[in-house]
Amino acid sequence: MGILLGVIADDFTGATDIASILVREGMRTVMSIGVPAATFDVHDADAVVVSLKSRTIPVADAVAQSLDALRWLQTRGAEQIFFKYCSTFDSTAKGNIGPVADALSDALGAAIAVVCPAFPKNGRSVFNGHLFVGRQLLQDSPMKDHPLTPMRRSDLVALMAEQSAHGVGLVPHEVISAGDAAISEAFAAIAATGQRYVVVDAIHDDHLRSIGRAIRGHKLVTGGSALAMGLPANFGISPRTPAETTITSRVPPRTAILAGSCSAATRQQLARAKALWPSRRIDLDAVADKRPVVQEVLSWAKSQPADQPVVIYGSADPAEVEENQAGYGSLQAGAMMEHTLAAIAEGLVADGVGRLLVAGGETSGAVISALKVQGLSIGAEIAPGVPWTTTLSDRPLQVALKSGNFGGPDFFERALDIPA
Repeated sequence: MGILLGVIADDFTGATDIASILVREGMRTVMSIGVPAATFDVHDADAVVVSLKSRTIPVADAVAQSLDALRWLQTRGAEQIFFKYCSTFDSTAKGNIGPVADALSDALGAAIAVVCPAFPKNGRSVFNGHLFVGRQLLQDSPMKDHPLTPMRRSDLVALMAEQSAHGVGLVPHEVISAGDAAISEAFAAIAATGQRYVVVDAIHDDHLRSIGRAIRGHKLVTGGSALAMGLPANFGISPRTPAETTITSRVPPRTAILAGSCSAATRQQLARAKALWPSRRIDLDAVADKRPVVQEVLSWAKSQPADQPVVIYGSADPAEVEENQAGYGSLQAGAMMEHTLAAIAEGLVADGVGRLLVAGGETSGAVISALKVQGLSIGAEIAPGVPWTTTLSDRPLQVALKSGNFGGPDFFERALDIPA
């Protein structure tokens, strides 16, 4: 028997995000890091999430990796494919959301696919086709200053049309609120015009569940992770009672917090963490000058009390990010920080750290790749979209991968209070 749902996620934090929602909704879910090997064991999974690091790489590479993931999922019998991207539609002017969606829909022969990044519990909603972050339009939110994917427009129909070779329609909130039948009729009408994509409004979870029921049978679904909450029921799956957590030790593993995200949410979380625990900032100029930054940070971490987490970060405010990008180039500045934090993560784990909290999608991807993690099992949810996970390896490591924008100000404190 094959899997029911195959997910292709464009970054690692987003992959754990959607995996945690599927688990909560009752689907047995396995997550792979990169396209799995032929021997990757899915056990009795209903869903497999393939996590890529394809959000900001060249378009051709993102398309190729996504198609490789699709072919692997098809060999395992996936009945529906979900292309998962960020709830703030993170992309550059050239993509990669539109080109990847085009390639997947062409390969699947999908006549129509929804576009819905909404995640109401995290303040992302779509109204009249425009994406809001809290009460702000996307273009007015802190995402406008994202160092790699600055989002300067909020009109999802226009954004998708610019990136895709196909037409894009809209199903507004009045239709969504009218219920499943009205949504299905609107989809059919848009498909009849030859438009391949349909942006759907969604303001609360009931909207997402209605949309989920209406896309039963769609070959391709695209959107943020919250849209997945309505899909397991289409396969006859309902939420299971969570198993009780068995605590085998009262002594938590040594813990490190690594932050590369420059989002406003992560900077606020860091401000609280630095007031509570030992912290060390990565100096990008020192990295560029090839000083022994990694060795110095690891030596400092070793000297800290083992019963306290250490906080290691490269996060900066928008003005400093702009200055770094001007001096080193936007891609190079980000890559230097990611590689440094990844090397520090390797050293920390070698020194006995058994629990990592990583903030930032690009940083998470770099850390997981450096640690050569092949797969993750999904554990307790810390905040909407952010679960604890455990690496599938001979020496299991507890890992939480947090999108930069996710979580409240006390996220790190909450995480440490929740058994993985």
